[in-house]
Amino acid sequence: MANTNSSKLSTSLEQGVPPRVRFCPSPTGNPHVGLVRTALFNWAFARHHGGTLVFRIEDTDAARDSEESYDQLLDSMRWLGFDWDEGPEVGGPHAPYRQSQRMDIYKDVAEKLLAGGYAYHCYCTTEELDTRREAARAAGKPSGYDGHCRDLTAEQTAAYEAEGRTSIVRFRMPDEALTFTDLVRGELTFQPENVPDYGIVRANGAPLYTLVNPVDDALMEITHVLRGEDLLSSTPRQIALYKALIELGIAKETPVFGHLPYVMGEGNKKLSKRDPQASLNLYRERGFLPQGLLNYLSLLGWSIAEDRDIFSIEEMVAAFDIKDVNANPARFDLKKCEHINAEHIRMLDVKTFTESCGPWLKAPFAPWAPESFDAEQFAAIAPYAQTRVTVLSDITANVDFLFLDEPVEDEASWAKAMKEGSDALLVTARAKLADAEWNAEALKNAVLAAGEEHGLKLGKAQAPVRVAVTGRTIGLPLFESLEILGREKTLARIDAALAGLAA
Repeated sequence: MANTNSSKLSTSLEQGVPPRVRFCPSPTGNPHVGLVRTALFNWAFARHHGGTLVFRIEDTDAARDSEESYDQLLDSMRWLGFDWDEGPEVGGPHAPYRQSQRMDIYKDVAEKLLAGGYAYHCYCTTEELDTRREAARAAGKPSGYDGHCRDLTAEQTAAYEAEGRTSIVRFRMPDEALTFTDLVRGELTFQPENVPDYGIVRANGAPLYTLVNPVDDALMEITHVLRGEDLLSSTPRQIALYKALIELGIAKETPVFGHLPYVMGEGNKKLSKRDPQASLNLYRERGFLPQGLLNYLSLLGWSIAEDRDIFSIEEMVAAFDIKDVNANPARFDLKKCEHINAEHIRMLDVKTFTESCGPWLKAPFAPWAPESFDAEQFAAIAPYAQTRVTVLSDITANVDFLFLDEPVEDEASWAKAMKEGSDALLVTARAKLADAEWNAEALKNAVLAAGEEHGLKLGKAQAPVRVAVTGRTIGLPLFESLEILGREKTLARIDAALAGLAA
């Protein structure tokens, strides 16, 4: 059986028919970056072509889905900047958009599939299935469902039911090869022995993903399905189901499929939800910008140009072409993700950067008392901090010396900077700083002069001063920091450092 829609992407778009795509996550736990990448590609595809993005919630698994996860999912979508044309909080002509509210629809479709001979009741027990699968494997044959209940007579059915057996509903797959053209991977063929009949309704009457997902796509008139490579094996089953739905008058057409490459983690293993670096919440808590994170995730299987990694989401939408998506697995590189985010931080205007840092300047992130925070001091230091931070949460450690009563104690920094003779240097530097005008240039000249008296260049001379005042050997520009901190606190901290060296 061949799919006749393989060229529908180019044909429909050339004819000016806007695509309808969907993003349909399950509300189970924290969203992960692979899910976000899928949402991004669907969103960019819809926006590039002036199409419709349907946001649908697949929440039929009552044991795993929760309202908390549902709320978190919507909050994450809003934080990322995604908008959707149909779905929760928006509505639309195909409501409801939560599968848990569409159970009557799935029941009706299942009954029509059974009545039309496209599906059948299967009474096999788990033990029977396992036994036959083991025998098939031992004989070197495919171990999928063997069609045992495909053509039961009325007498056989009655006998099973008399035993008190329950049944699932299986879809009847065609006995021929199935070929379709994937938007990312090209033409693919699946042989019938590798795609056996599959369950669509549990014994308790609950519909399975294998039914509800394509039924919703059909009823919501989805034209293009862009999803992860892990779902590729289910595609021939869904295409066969679509043929049945079309013949029953439930679906209008089969969508075009495109399977996005795996996102790989450490050790070239697929990035799983349990992988620490997979959690979207981790990136929010660390202070990644949505635009920085999305910029990086777009590079996991796609690129805007061979020599360009940094771009805006608007530029991505303008350039996005699903035909440019690479089928090869993409490795998640946290360092590169951080680098790209840092570049987006640099591109913010100072006012936006200052406002964006807000959450990390108060509890529970900030180690200083709320009354110690000085907004004017922070506004003064922000332009220097903006060039140094990789993620917004870095701001806390970069500016804590301004708002703490004493600098953070860092034994390693102290040992590195406070060499023999540092006390004498600090005495000289303190005297010159005390007499200097309190601006960055004058403070630099004061420390430079102190260093010259002790035979030290500026780099060596400023190290003890930096550690005395800020507690660290690395930080924001020293002399601008001293200017903002103020004369009184600067000199007091040098005095405290001298007392420490003398102890």
